[in-house]
Amino acid sequence: MFAWSGQTAFDLDRPKPRMHMYRIVLAEGQLADVTAFLNRDLLVSQWPVLRTLISKTVRGVWESAFPELCDGQPAAP
Repeated sequence: MFAWSGQTAFDLDRPKPRMHMYRIVLAEGQLADVTAFLNRDLLVSQWPVLRTLISKTVRGVWESAFPELCDGQPAAP
């Protein structure tokens, strides 16, 4: 996975770099990036943390498009 700026490679076997890559793809990725780099089950399981790492706008777009992401989640500030 390559980012637009900053870090350009991610060790996806490690949780922190994987979360960083997911945050970038969620916020800046195109459809091809989303389909190539995100795993649905991992996204859903990691959403409670990921949703705190992205902007309210990006979080709202994703949660509106995929209601399963906010199932059982408290409302974010």
